[in-house]
Amino acid sequence: MDSQTSQSSQAPQSPHTFQVDLRGLVDLLSHHLYSSPKVYLRELLQNAVDAITARRAEQPDAPATVRLHAEGGALRVEDSGVGLTEADVHSLLATIGRSSKRDDGLESARSDFLGQFGIGLLACFVVAERIRVVSRSARTPDAPPVEWTAADDGSYTVRTLPAEARPEPGTTVHLVARAGAGEWLTEERVRSLARDFGSLLPYDLRVGDAAVTDLPAPWDRAYPSPAGRRVALARHCHDLFGFTPLDAIDLKVPLAGIRGVAYVLPTAVSPAQRASHRVHLKGMLLTERAEQLLPDWAFFVRCVLDTDSLRPTASRESLYEDETLAAVREALGERIRSWLTGLAAGDPERLSAFLSVHHLGVKSLARHDTDMLRTMLPWLPFETTDGRLSLEEFAQRHPVVHFTRTVEEYRQVAPIASAQGVGVVNGGYTYDSELVEALPSVRPGTVVSELDADTVTAHLDAVDPGEELALSAFLAAARAKLDPLGCDVVLRAFHPLSVPALHLDDRAARHEQARAEAEEQADDLWAGILGSLRGSAPRARLVLNHLNPLVRRIGSLADPELIGTATESLYGQALLMAQRPLRPADSALLNRSFIGLLEWATHTDPGRDDRG
Repeated sequence: MDSQTSQSSQAPQSPHTFQVDLRGLVDLLSHHLYSSPKVYLRELLQNAVDAITARRAEQPDAPATVRLHAEGGALRVEDSGVGLTEADVHSLLATIGRSSKRDDGLESARSDFLGQFGIGLLACFVVAERIRVVSRSARTPDAPPVEWTAADDGSYTVRTLPAEARPEPGTTVHLVARAGAGEWLTEERVRSLARDFGSLLPYDLRVGDAAVTDLPAPWDRAYPSPAGRRVALARHCHDLFGFTPLDAIDLKVPLAGIRGVAYVLPTAVSPAQRASHRVHLKGMLLTERAEQLLPDWAFFVRCVLDTDSLRPTASRESLYEDETLAAVREALGERIRSWLTGLAAGDPERLSAFLSVHHLGVKSLARHDTDMLRTMLPWLPFETTDGRLSLEEFAQRHPVVHFTRTVEEYRQVAPIASAQGVGVVNGGYTYDSELVEALPSVRPGTVVSELDADTVTAHLDAVDPGEELALSAFLAAARAKLDPLGCDVVLRAFHPLSVPALHLDDRAARHEQARAEAEEQADDLWAGILGSLRGSAPRARLVLNHLNPLVRRIGSLADPELIGTATESLYGQALLMAQRPLRPADSALLNRSFIGLLEWATHTDPGRDDRG
């Protein structure tokens, strides 16, 4: 019995066949695979074009026409393609996932076809409740026409027709709109979709009597002059993307079968914004939202191109990320890079107009590309204490190129550094500090130095020791007042005279200040941990300008309380001038010093006339 059981368990099992719920599959396609019902028309055009391509592979002189007729919630699509026999219908149309491109020795010519996944007519159920196909084979001219009719519940019928039902080879697809989808089969909508998807197809495509194809593509046409070409491409860009470009860049990569154009945006965009490009595959629009087509730094252009080599995903609405796409991305990036180099060499006015809008994108490229940095060095604008200049011009003026890493640091030191003849570049904007630090690599001998509080203080004139000694009591009172805020007081002489005080700190000082504040608010455990992290970072400093008349008058005060109030006022004013964000303690200090000064100014001495 055990032996019989063993033999039974090893007996071959009869195979089972998958059962497909067509309505469920249609729902899956419409809600998950495809982004919109409009793809039904692309699938119809794709099938028609592939059928014509297959026929012409055997009959080069065969007609190549596709005709669409929409009326009363129904659509008829006629093509002069290779057609089908009854056996083909059973084998191809009724088998989900089967593709005619795998049959009859056409696998070697697969690259000539648009279709890659054999989904075909199934996508039409997204908008239609019934599909009727009438076809006659060009390969078997004696075979009668055949009719295949399918419903969205998965049922279908096949029958042969009299020869006069379809005198010529080819295929006609009839669709009847499902409830709620009638708008997709109106003539106006069909014409719009056909133009969108098929304007670059190589065959004669018409909706009713209106031609749809518009060949050659705008970037491949001959124009009477370069200026005429620019005007025509600008019009094409406006019709396609809704903006008039600053310029148009040819994108020809023959080895990858790429032909197209990149349009330069007329307004600045964020580098984080993903650019969307239009990609046609052998003339058929594949996607309007190709995001991975160009390098990330090229966010200032929008592309439209046709390709023979890139692979679509299963939905045919985006590109498959593979080695081919990576190589194409690099090649297209090189074309845009070459365009920039050409502008720098031969058209500085157009380059300046471009950089005034898109300098951020070029800086992003230049920080990783030494050749691009060298090329763009005379053109890229930077904020400096000498005005808006290129790094090349700034380096010619200053033996040392000082820079700050944050905008706040620059605002602290820019007025004072400029008055002292110290050149400073604001490196606080995106990519700027990286480019300044890379300057010696493309301009040998250039000295680059990050500007900190010590450097600024060292460039300020020291006060005569005797005068500073005379003010020692005042300075001691001022330091005692600001010590709880983590700020030292220093006396220097500098220009401009109108600036009474300068607040200086650096990242190390701010880090130490933040650590100290956190330590005060922490419990014993965390206070001990934060205390162990205490470093030797320099403290912030308030630099008083000995040349300023107000500081001189404050220095002559004898009342310690009034000295403290005046010192707090100078500290608050210096913070505001540096445009630094105020801590709660700083805001409280400003309020306290303001009220104190008002009380002092309105205080009436009993022995003094109120009018004095």
